Amino acid sequence: MLQESQFRQLQSESMRHVREVDLTYKRYLYNQINWDARLICIRGARGTGKTTMLLQYIKEHYADLSKVLYVTLDSFSFQLITLYDVAEYAYTHGIEALFVDEVHYVLQWGQQIKRVFDSFADLKIVYTGSSMLQIDEAQTDLSRRQTVYDLHGFSFREYLLFKGIYRHEAVSLEDVLSKHASLEMEITSVIKPLMHFGDYLREGYYPFVLEAKQDYLRRLEQLMLLIIYQDIPRVEDISLATLQKAQKLLMILATQVPLEPNISILCREIGATRDIVIKLLYLMEKAGLLMLVNKESNSYKTLSRPDKIYLNNTNQMYALTHMVNEGTLRETFFVNQLRQAHSVLLPVKGDYLVDEHYTFEVGGASKSFDQIKNIPDSYLALDEMEFGSGNAIPLYLFGFLY
Repeated sequence: MLQESQFRQLQSESMRHVREVDLTYKRYLYNQINWDARLICIRGARGTGKTTMLLQYIKEHYADLSKVLYVTLDSFSFQLITLYDVAEYAYTHGIEALFVDEVHYVLQWGQQIKRVFDSFADLKIVYTGSSMLQIDEAQTDLSRRQTVYDLHGFSFREYLLFKGIYRHEAVSLEDVLSKHASLEMEITSVIKPLMHFGDYLREGYYPFVLEAKQDYLRRLEQLMLLIIYQDIPRVEDISLATLQKAQKLLMILATQVPLEPNISILCREIGATRDIVIKLLYLMEKAGLLMLVNKESNSYKTLSRPDKIYLNNTNQMYALTHMVNEGTLRETFFVNQLRQAHSVLLPVKGDYLVDEHYTFEVGGASKSFDQIKNIPDSYLALDEMEFGSGNAIPLYLFGFLY
């Protein structure tokens, strides 16, 4: 049972975190969330800014901080007390909203959230967790009770905003395709986007770029290790030896992506079975370490060999290898930015099929339409150019989609 002194300590920490958070800029997802819902889940890979978003909402909407409680379940306190203990004490002492961070750090988190939700009928609950969290009926029946949102890293647009370089609203894919000329004029009248695009590709995807400075890539490397050795085993029952194979697999892929994988070779190189290698690939995708692209939509219930493998974002490429290939860099950026809200598949001709409708080739400024010239609704996404022409569109514009 929670003691008064423990609750007061949690409440003091909650107030301190809220008071310290900056409200200057908010992530793209902030205004998309229906904050009026009684049970909200925000998933995201480590380092994408989930905690900051919770604290910003509390600071902006609760003038009386004694009515709201923010707790993080990765603290030592929750080795001795349960989430239900905290919720019960908080509710009976006037707390109206409970914000729970890093829910995947406790065992049977789904059952605990469900119990709190069912026990305190007018308590608002918002919780965050790893992007790997499974929200389904088989586990807790939470899927019918809550709204789930996924938070990704910075888009190029957000990077420019948070760095104080340039402010622009997000644009739709349709506007990028049909109105790119006016968008290019609007953007380039204020900034030279290519001056900043390379910086973003190297160290602009994770919000901690704002304070990490020259330590950014080192911190990113550490973050990836934490994902492998802390986040994955908290969601999946997996041995240390297998996690070590996951780290080795990630390093192998870093020097080869985009890769059309030969699973037999990967099995031999990390000393694992085919089933283990495929499982690790899909686990690392869910964890925000990889992107797997297929020729057709793939069901996670029947895991199969992916047709192409990428690191999750371009920053990871720089953190893991000194041999960054320009072509791979462009493709990784394109897939990463599009997959936030669109489906991306591998077509018979061209590089990518988006939303099963638009065909894209990605390349440098000299790339031609030769490979896709007879395909309807086909486009070039070209690097190293500020202005496009017709269906040839500057690559950086696809960083304004969210």
